[in-house]
This record gives sequence, C-alpha cells and structure tokens, in this order.
Amino acid sequence: MESMVSPKAREVLLQDAIQRDLVTARRTALLEILWHERYLTRGQLITRVELKLGKNCFGATSWEDNFYRDMRLVKLAFRAGEESLLYSRKKGHSGYYLKGKPALSDELKRLLIGGVSEADQQQIDIYHRRTSAERFHQGCSISNTARRAVAYRILQENPGIDLQEANRLALLRSYSP
Repeated sequence: MESMVSPKAREVLLQDAIQRDLVTARRTALLEILWHERYLTRGQLITRVELKLGKNCFGATSWEDNFYRDMRLVKLAFRAGEESLLYSRKKGHSGYYLKGKPALSDELKRLLIGGVSEADQQQIDIYHRRTSAERFHQGCSISNTARRAVAYRILQENPGIDLQEANRLALLRSYSP
C-alpha cells in the first residue's frame, strides 16, 4: 500500500531522528553533501561532516567501518531515488560522484553566482587604488590563510601529526600537479 503521508510530515520525523541519533545525522549529512557536490574523497567527506556534526562524529576508533557502513546506506538511498553514486579514481576527478550529474548541483551553482554578483563595487574600487605592494601583501595574507585552513583540515584528518607536518602537507597539496 502506497503511503499518503506528506513529504513535510516525513521531514519533521527525519529532523527529529537527526537530532536524536548521530548515525542518522551523519548519513543525512553525507547524502546532502553528495547531492550538491561531486568528486569528494573519503577524507573530504569526513571533514565536511565533522565540520557540521563535530570532530570524531564517525567515532575515534572504528571510524573507517562507520564511514563505509554509512556510505553503503547512502548509496542505497540514492539508488532508491534512481541515482547512481559511484567512485572515480581519475586524476583530478577522484572521489564520489553521481552518475550523469555535473560536479556542482544547479542550486549550489546559483548560490555561488549570487555570491559573486553581490560583490561590492566600492570594495573593488578600493582594491584597485591600492599599490602593487599592498595588493601583493594582501594576496600573501589570503594565501597564508588558505594554507592554514588546509593544514587545519589535515590535522583533523590525521590527529597523530603535528602542526609543522600538517603545514608541510598543505604546501605539498598546493604545489602537486
């Protein structure tokens, strides 16, 4: 017998389950992330979910098993919605992806384009009035901030390493072809 329960009613129940159960929260987060972004590796997915749900949300010891159990169910959920979640090992396009879908969902593309269109012309004009040295200094500052963010993610993915090693790995990632 087909259910006549409204999708909104089901969403209320799902949100309650997410609040009460970490496993449901992880699986829902994985599903939502992969719906909008493709070619994400295990480490990238874990980092994104941990940013949303907290460090070690996959567990401190059996996180690999938990991740793969979660991914099996996420694949089933996509299959139920007639989508195929696959894994690519192609250089430059490695990670989980939805067959036949672009790297970013249309919704995420619209959000990104909207963010760009909101650029403040006054700020752009101020930037253009800066000297080359000031722009260079700002570029270095942005680059350093980005490297620190990558190093932080590396530290989260590899709790046994120190900050110096995480910075070295972040630089390697930046300059790897």
